[in-house]
Amino acid sequence: MTVPKSHPRYESLRIRDLIVEGVEKGITSLHGLTAHGRGEAFDYLLGEKTHDFAIKSIEAAASMLLTAKHPVISVNGNAAALVSKELGRLSKIIPAPLEINIFHASKKRELKIKNHLIENCAERVLLPNKKYQIKFLDSNRKYVNPNGILEADVVFVPLEDGDRTEALIKNGKKVITIDLNPLSRTSQKAKITIVDNIVRAMPLLMKTIKKFEKYDNNKLEEIIKNYNNKKVLEDALKTIKKL
Repeated sequence: MTVPKSHPRYESLRIRDLIVEGVEKGITSLHGLTAHGRGEAFDYLLGEKTHDFAIKSIEAAASMLLTAKHPVISVNGNAAALVSKELGRLSKIIPAPLEINIFHASKKRELKIKNHLIENCAERVLLPNKKYQIKFLDSNRKYVNPNGILEADVVFVPLEDGDRTEALIKNGKKVITIDLNPLSRTSQKAKITIVDNIVRAMPLLMKTIKKFEKYDNNKLEEIIKNYNNKKVLEDALKTIKKL
């Protein structure tokens, strides 16, 4: 569908079409359409813009990724459809490997996502290995790569499921997420929650990381120490109520 840029819902419809295209390519599951619809509703309530509380989260996330010993970026079908190029670039600038992890899994879809990421500038893309798994999770998402999430200290999980976020934390990982719903279990459980649309947040995160690269670890650790995720979620809810 061709939507004129003058359409008042142009950007929202453009992003929605990326998810539909992801389903057609076999990257995103049909269930991903429902998940995207939920996020779209919250973005509408947030005025479809990046707020100051999201900037604070982005700065803390950049600091945590830069100070991590073994950061890993977890990628699901929706993230791959929406920001594949940004994920590939982020992977290079941290640096950190990308690791595919999907709920409605098949080796065929995992390989399609991997190839899609590589086509969009990613270099190191890991697949889950059924010989290795994290504890406290029963779904297919418990399987991880031994060189990726299994040994990661910080895991960036945009558009993540709450049960896996909680499991990662119980496994001793620090979790950073992007989630438009400040009430979701993912948002509530993550160490750092960026309440923003992933298509807006990813470029800002990369820009911030490049800016913060010149900071020493003491300054980065201070940014993390002063960050309050609970306050960010409260501010996001207040903004939703006002608009």
